[in-house]
Amino acid sequence: MNKTAVVALRAHRKRQNEERLRTPQWRDNGLVFPNSVGKPLDHNNLYHREYKALLKKAGLAEQGFTFHSLRHTFSTTLFKRGEHPKIVQSLLGHASIVQTMDTYSHLLEDIGGDAVGGLDEAFG
Repeated sequence: MNKTAVVALRAHRKRQNEERLRTPQWRDNGLVFPNSVGKPLDHNNLYHREYKALLKKAGLAEQGFTFHSLRHTFSTTLFKRGEHPKIVQSLLGHASIVQTMDTYSHLLEDIGGDAVGGLDEAFG
């Protein structure tokens, strides 16, 4: 995890501990992101009540962003920063590098530049 995620998760844990103390019916299931009483989140509620509201607040409600768009943004950003495909595969949990490359190889077109032309310089 990056530093920003660590800071955000620590702040989340603090807020969650405060919420536990305020909620008599809290059931501690050891979840990082439970619902308001400590039980597992319902994916429909998360998507429609939380995610959609965030998109609307950010002015992106009509842009067609799905929850899965977050995953693609994450992986696209890694590739654009030059991260090695095997690292991206591992972070995404793909069983095979083929799946990763079939999905994201178009992002690598500009990264490699003139690979064969570089051989002149190497063996010059």
